[in-house]
Amino acid sequence: MKDLLHLTSDFLSEFQIVDWSYTEELKPRTYKEFLNWVDAGMQGPLHYLADHRKDLRATLKSVFPTCESALVFLFDYRSAKKFSQEIQDHYKIASYTIGFEDFDYHHWIKEKLEIIGNQLSAQLELEYKISLDIHPVLERDLAQRAGLGWFGKNSMIISKEFGSYQLIGSLLLNKKLDIAIRNIEADHCGTCTRCIDACPTKAIQPHSRTIFSDRCISTFTIEMFKEVEPPKGYAENTHEVFGCDICQEVCPWNRKPLKNIDSIEESRLVNFFNRDLKLIISELEKMSNKGFKTFFKGTSFERVGKRGLIKNLRPYL
Repeated sequence: MKDLLHLTSDFLSEFQIVDWSYTEELKPRTYKEFLNWVDAGMQGPLHYLADHRKDLRATLKSVFPTCESALVFLFDYRSAKKFSQEIQDHYKIASYTIGFEDFDYHHWIKEKLEIIGNQLSAQLELEYKISLDIHPVLERDLAQRAGLGWFGKNSMIISKEFGSYQLIGSLLLNKKLDIAIRNIEADHCGTCTRCIDACPTKAIQPHSRTIFSDRCISTFTIEMFKEVEPPKGYAENTHEVFGCDICQEVCPWNRKPLKNIDSIEESRLVNFFNRDLKLIISELEKMSNKGFKTFFKGTSFERVGKRGLIKNLRPYL
């Protein structure tokens, strides 16, 4: 990884950044496809993708009116995936949940981007705005047009060098920088359909490289807080209880990037979940809602709540 102006590659690596790039292209190339996806109702229960924020995704200037360029970063959690492969057996949690020191990645990545943004702001006298997946930005399109990877058939950004076990965070800038712009990465999926074939709920739309959100295990286990009907094929064919890594696990582009990666050390969340399932559910049921919020404060699990997490775990008793 190259330096970012005066910020060294070693400095960026401390923030689990494995790659970064720059673009001055403010309008997403796949916005029309996004509108078609919403018009077809494929966003399912993710209503925030189809409300007024849908229109804001047409250009970065909708989010940051003075935007002239963007720096896009890939934040790596491969070591968490390596660890989760080693310890999980009867049920699984998505590896990103333990990949950022147990914190919800939104908080963790936001903090790192602020440090980078403040340093660049002081050096270059510019203004910036942070962009994460909570903002009305087509972030994978932004990463693609910055040359960081291509859209896989599972809709994820895949890096030729690092695979797909990364999360995207960006800085929208009010200036153009003297940084070389990468070419758009070619599609390297070819005729492979492993992610499509492996998805137990048939959530991947193969021709448009999009997801039926109401069939997606991540939607069910993260966005559905109450008792609802799971997508067909869920409990009998998978062990995912929070998020889902299945389509990434079978992707050939993730084989090499996972080699020679050190596993993370044990963490508080791993110690909690790496126990007998009956014991976990019993402990959760004894927690008050306040106690649950206190224990999981600042983690990804805080979002789903006590009731939602028990709902996800019960099918595997």
